Amino acid sequence: MRKLKARAPFNAALLITMCSAMLASCAATPPPCLSPQTRNLSHAVEDVKSNLRGGGCAAHFDRYYDELLSIAEGDPKTENKRIFSDFLVWASDDGLLSQRQARDYYNRYFNVKFTSMQGDYNNCSHTCPRRARVMLDMQRELGDKERGLLKVSLDSAGYYRADELYQEIELVLEATCTACNAGR
Repeated sequence: MRKLKARAPFNAALLITMCSAMLASCAATPPPCLSPQTRNLSHAVEDVKSNLRGGGCAAHFDRYYDELLSIAEGDPKTENKRIFSDFLVWASDDGLLSQRQARDYYNRYFNVKFTSMQGDYNNCSHTCPRRARVMLDMQRELGDKERGLLKVSLDSAGYYRADELYQEIELVLEATCTACNAGR
């Protein structure tokens, strides 16, 4: 019969070290990044700021912004534009967004100009070959403007101006690309 080797005595110090490491990893888990628990936009913005300040939730900025828009849709008013502007300025000042990113967020939802049509590119060489994609991006942005201008801030004049601008850009782009193709 074979002899079994005696096991090393149980090492309590090793067990304590392992348990301490497990508890430390539990304490290091990231914050839950909870959604705002109020339907009041100003209070919801403060909840979101608190979550974003705590660190670990910055990757959820887009989700938080969308949730704030949904809350504002439940109580649309003209001052909601200012609340979003102040929030985006705070996010830029706090280093969550660059100034350009903050401006683009605001303009995408609350301004008549289209962020998806920015750039100093030559339309014939840059925009015309991807005209369908540009128009699709602008169409999506028009939907965001409907949400921000109409549903969040009750700015129907602003939304209808954005819609007019969209239609004008579509016509001008069509004519420009037709002229570009004829000139080749």
